[in-house]
Amino acid sequence: MINIQAQKSTKLSLFNLKNVSIRTFWITAISFFMCFFAWFGIVPFMPDVVKDLGLTPDQKWNSIILAVTGTVFARLLIGKLCDKYGPRMCYTFLLMLGAIPVILCGLVQTPTQFLVCRLFIGFIGASFVITQVHTSLMFASNIVGTANATSAGWGNLGGGANRLGMPIIAAAVVSFGVAEGEAWRYSMVIAGIVCFLMGIVYYFFTQDTPQGNLKDLREAGVEIEKKKDEVGFLAVLKDYRIWILFVVYAASFGIELTVYGTMDDYLQNTFQLERLTAGNIVLSFALMNIFARTLGGFFGDRFGKLKGLRGRVLFLSFILCVQGIMLVTFSTTTSIVVGFIFLILFSLSVQMAEGATFSVVPFINKKAIGSVSGIVGAGGNVGAFLAALLLKSKSALAEKAAITANQGLGEEAIKAAQSAASSAAVSQGYFVIGLVVVVTGVVALAIKFSKEDEKANAPISTTGSLEVGELQPIKVKS
Repeated sequence: MINIQAQKSTKLSLFNLKNVSIRTFWITAISFFMCFFAWFGIVPFMPDVVKDLGLTPDQKWNSIILAVTGTVFARLLIGKLCDKYGPRMCYTFLLMLGAIPVILCGLVQTPTQFLVCRLFIGFIGASFVITQVHTSLMFASNIVGTANATSAGWGNLGGGANRLGMPIIAAAVVSFGVAEGEAWRYSMVIAGIVCFLMGIVYYFFTQDTPQGNLKDLREAGVEIEKKKDEVGFLAVLKDYRIWILFVVYAASFGIELTVYGTMDDYLQNTFQLERLTAGNIVLSFALMNIFARTLGGFFGDRFGKLKGLRGRVLFLSFILCVQGIMLVTFSTTTSIVVGFIFLILFSLSVQMAEGATFSVVPFINKKAIGSVSGIVGAGGNVGAFLAALLLKSKSALAEKAAITANQGLGEEAIKAAQSAASSAAVSQGYFVIGLVVVVTGVVALAIKFSKEDEKANAPISTTGSLEVGELQPIKVKS
């Protein structure tokens, strides 16, 4: 249904569910949460999967790499699809089709089947792009950075909440008489079913813009922000700022993904923590998403009000450099207390950097928000792929050497040597990655905006003729 009087919200009033922008915000954030929950749902069960399917160290690392590889292509494609068909239909199909490999993951019988499922499960990581497009269409420029960051942060929380949620689901399944060794399979099936149901919810309870769905608006002749085909995809690709943001997001979200996938083992190998304790620490890392990414978007908006679009870039550069320094410091610590402090500081800064990135993205090209979001979002997975590849090249090689050197000394001695070798290799990898992030923070300063862009995106007044939370007018074709 079309309502041309409805406008973008200038305020993030989370409990005003009568506002279509707020309703959409909640549904898209919850959908994103479920996608990330399912995407990394297998991580808490990896020791069980390795034992059940007989995975080698190489196959274990390959599963981590494949999980983020499929997302690269999905994110590049989904942004253009959002521009053409709208975020509502794109999210509906992504949730329902993406549920299939999640369910099948619980049914695999061989390492190859498992790796194939991990590749296709990664496609649901494209949910991030749709969430960013949808909130960009629902909120005005004075609040869009905060809205984007909050929805993304709460969605990202799913990538860590599964450390607690999946074992709870498994325990519930076991209580019904299922063998513990099979619980991981049922847990993945349940996660897939929930994703499928969220697809149905998205179709019936959201719309593309405050005025209505894109298809209906175009048929009615209503002019919308993203004019179809006015800016071609190739023209978008020529904007150097997009590629800088691509690298920036690779250095922020990409590294967060890699940490999600490797930190459990690193904590156990480095600080001799129990599996449950390590999982809880990673969960605390993920819980920072409740507010940290929002802080990045908030400060991006605040710096935008003070210094214009250039202010957003300055804050992004600063927080990226902080992120890199925190990771470098964490990689050198040998004390669990000091390590935990710097891990939390790294978590805070990396998630703020992600929020700050998408406080800049909506202003790069307003006529191709989906394409820009898709390209930048894909950068996150390219970063995760490259970082995981670096860690695998170091860790897998070191583990094999340790196993060979300790042959004949007993299983316990081999396991201890393998853990120590993996810890040292991953620590070196984290150090190198942290330095790369600092360099990326400096490179981000190269993002520039024209005077016309600065003027067009001057802060929206929330006083005077417009009250706080009041909606903005739109143009209608004559």
